[in-house]
Amino acid sequence: MIVSRFYDDRMLDPVQLRSFVAVARALSFTRAAAELGIRQSTVSQHVRKLEAVAGRPLLDRDTHTVALTTDGEAMLEFARAILETGERALAHFGGAKVRGRLAFGISEDLVLTRLPTILADFRRRYPQVDLELTVGLSENLEQAVDRGELDLIFAKRSPGRTGGTAVWRDRFVWVGGPDLAGLGADDTVPLVSYPPPSLSRAAAISALEAHGRPWRMACTSGSLSGLRAAALAGLGVVAHAETLIPTGLVPVGAGLPALGSFDFVLSTGRRSPTDPARTLADTIRAASAHLRDPP
Repeated sequence: MIVSRFYDDRMLDPVQLRSFVAVARALSFTRAAAELGIRQSTVSQHVRKLEAVAGRPLLDRDTHTVALTTDGEAMLEFARAILETGERALAHFGGAKVRGRLAFGISEDLVLTRLPTILADFRRRYPQVDLELTVGLSENLEQAVDRGELDLIFAKRSPGRTGGTAVWRDRFVWVGGPDLAGLGADDTVPLVSYPPPSLSRAAAISALEAHGRPWRMACTSGSLSGLRAAALAGLGVVAHAETLIPTGLVPVGAGLPALGSFDFVLSTGRRSPTDPARTLADTIRAASAHLRDPP
C-alpha cells in the first residue's frame, strides 16, 4: 500500500505535462489555456502540481512575463518525450481504426524540417489513410482550408486571423548569403521573396516602407530552394522565419528594420476535424520538440 501511494504521488501526469508544455511554448498561461481549450486557473493548477512532484520551480513568472528555469528546460525535454511516447503507443494500438482521405497543406517554410520524416512515419502507422499533400504559401493554404479543399493545414497564421492551434511562435528576420555585399544605411535594399500573397514578403515591404527605406525586388520565387539559391548568389536579402533559416544563409543586420512575429499553427479552418486530421495534428504536436532539428 505504501509503494502504491508513493507511485501515485510521484508519477508524472500527462495532463499536467501537456499544460506545462503549452505554457513553455507560448510563455503565457493565457495563450496556453486558449490553445488547450481549458481555463487559465486549471493550467496554473496543473503547473503547480507538476512543480510539486518535481520538487523544484519550473517557471519564473510575474505579472508580465513567464520564463523557464534551468529545471524547467530539463522538464520540457522530458515532458515532450513522454507525451510523444504516449502518442506513439496510442497510434500503434489504434492506428488501424483511422481511415479515410486526408488533404493536408503545409507552408513552403516547413519543407526542409523533419516534417517529411514525420509524415512518412504517419503513413506507416495509418496505412488506411489516403494522404494528399499540398505545399504552398500560408495565405493560399488558409483560403483552401476555408473553402473545404484541405482538411488540415500547418502554416504561418495571418495577422488578424483566429483559430487553429499554435505549435510554436516565431518571428521574421533578415537573412542572406555569407558573401552578400554590405548595405549602407541609405542603400536600396534588394529583396528576394515569394510572390504575393506571402506573409514574409508583406512583412518585409511593410517594415521597409514604414522606415522610409528604399527597396527593389531582386528575385521572386515560389519555392524555398529558389529563394535560397538567389540569396546564396548574393542577389539580396530574404525575410524568413528565424527558427527555420535555410542551410548556408546567415542573419543580416545592416540597419534593416525589425520584422514582426507570428505563429505556426495547425488548423482545420471552420470545420470540425476529421479523425485522420485530428490524428495527424496530434502526431505533429507530439513530435514538435524535434520538428526543427536538421533532417
